[in-house]
Amino acid sequence: MVAAFVMAALAMQAGLATAQQEEGGLMKKLTPVIVVDEIEPSLEFWVDRLGFEKTMEVPAGDKLGFAAVQASSVELMFQTKASAATDLPELAEASLERSAALFIEVTDLDALRPKLEGVERVVPERTTDYGAREIWVRAPCGSVVGFAEFPQEQ
Repeated sequence: MVAAFVMAALAMQAGLATAQQEEGGLMKKLTPVIVVDEIEPSLEFWVDRLGFEKTMEVPAGDKLGFAAVQASSVELMFQTKASAATDLPELAEASLERSAALFIEVTDLDALRPKLEGVERVVPERTTDYGAREIWVRAPCGSVVGFAEFPQEQ
């Protein structure tokens, strides 16, 4: 009886996994890896200012070569250019210089604002056509980061 139940459960899981694969369910999570000259200024910004938790670090001599931070479901990874060049020698230096802007939805922009004092504003605080209140800054890693609060559904 137990064996039949286990077999049925496994068959259901296999069917679910196949259905997820067919519907694009192979993707679980996206975590940007930001390539930087040094990691420590990024940790000061994300951990000390914004309250992220450092979840992983890999030393490289007397500094860090890699680190990860997380707050709720938002996760970022940082790797130094030197570490990335060693870890991924197939990538040309030019490809490690590419950048992307980060867009993070927040629950309370007013509570976040004081934590961003002294950080370069890239776009002044604004309310968008799609109803979000946003602040765009440049993080120490060089990435442009937009923090957006959407109006609550009523």
